[in-house]
Amino acid sequence: MLSNRQLFLANTAQTSTSPRLIEIDRAEGVYLYGPSGERYIDLVSGFAVSNIGHRHPRVIEAISNQLDRYLHVTVYGEFVQAPQVALATELLAVLPERFDSVYFTNSGTEATEGAMKIAKKFTGRRQIIAAEKAYHGSTQGALSLIGNPEYHRAYAPLLPEIEFIRYNNQNDIAKIDTSTAAVILEAVQGEAGIRVPDLSYMRAVRERCDETGTVLIFDEIQTGFGRTGKLFAFQHYGIEPDILLLAKGMGGGMPIGAFIANKAIMDVIKDNPMLGHITTFGGHPVSCAAALASLNVIIDEHLVDDVERKAQLFRKYLQHPAIREIRGIGLMMCIQLDTFEQVADVSRYCADNGVIIDWFLHCATALRVSPPLIISDDDIAKACQTILNALDRKH
Repeated sequence: MLSNRQLFLANTAQTSTSPRLIEIDRAEGVYLYGPSGERYIDLVSGFAVSNIGHRHPRVIEAISNQLDRYLHVTVYGEFVQAPQVALATELLAVLPERFDSVYFTNSGTEATEGAMKIAKKFTGRRQIIAAEKAYHGSTQGALSLIGNPEYHRAYAPLLPEIEFIRYNNQNDIAKIDTSTAAVILEAVQGEAGIRVPDLSYMRAVRERCDETGTVLIFDEIQTGFGRTGKLFAFQHYGIEPDILLLAKGMGGGMPIGAFIANKAIMDVIKDNPMLGHITTFGGHPVSCAAALASLNVIIDEHLVDDVERKAQLFRKYLQHPAIREIRGIGLMMCIQLDTFEQVADVSRYCADNGVIIDWFLHCATALRVSPPLIISDDDIAKACQTILNALDRKH
């Protein structure tokens, strides 16, 4: 009889030539468990998904309650579904007044796609500007915005009229002009290795977009829902985007995303043509119920309040000659090393010793540290000691 690992390799599409093959039997809180009882401290959170931890009781309860009512009933946007209504209402209540319309999707990538469409139709323009080393998703449109030519070549041609600027470089802001429909930026660059922008840069981009009538899109797919020490990362900068992209930490472990704007921008999809942007499963009622519960956990349990203190604990413990830099904001951090070989070795050692840690798409020389926001001080200390032990072996 074939094992699950053998069946995984035989029957499941692979995204790399060397999958990590860590088998997970269950998860709870900050821990993942293997089929033989192995326990891992999760420092990746499913790539910034499990902000409130795995299987939070309030999320499980919300899912169970919705299962007793209905699952999918029709294409998004046609029926009044209570989970969607409640979630949209709560999201708008914690966002600035400029946001008054939510479109739910299945994922962050789909949120990116929707935002691109409404920005182009609203402005009547075609050019979109993104940042070098950006990551906004893997569909053809979102892939066109990835500022790394290595990921374009195999899938060309992609969307036309996409231009790139250097993230956090004010000299490139002049490229934004009256032909630009939208500028899309990550509020903190994630896959580039956690690049936090200067306040002056973000404010200059906002000012330039205002001058040129360009829509400013902030991708908060990784940064949203408390990850950076604010509910949303744009709150650090004292500015607001025109369109906000959310996903990952939104659903409490369930798949969901959203693009959020004001009605003037969002309503362009209502006609000419009618149903200008549709989705079958976007805003699934179970995912919306889970997301509402997750948002309420973050707020009710004041999880954001302790993020920066916990981040400082990581910085305190992670002192080692092999560590060149620790970059980040809140519990969205990276450990900069010298080589990918170091990164891969540390990652393997940590997994073998009960800590899950990973690296980045556009920065293979750094380790990702994005634990659930509920991680305890003791688990921070244990995880950091395991990382230090791994580094000691090669230093």
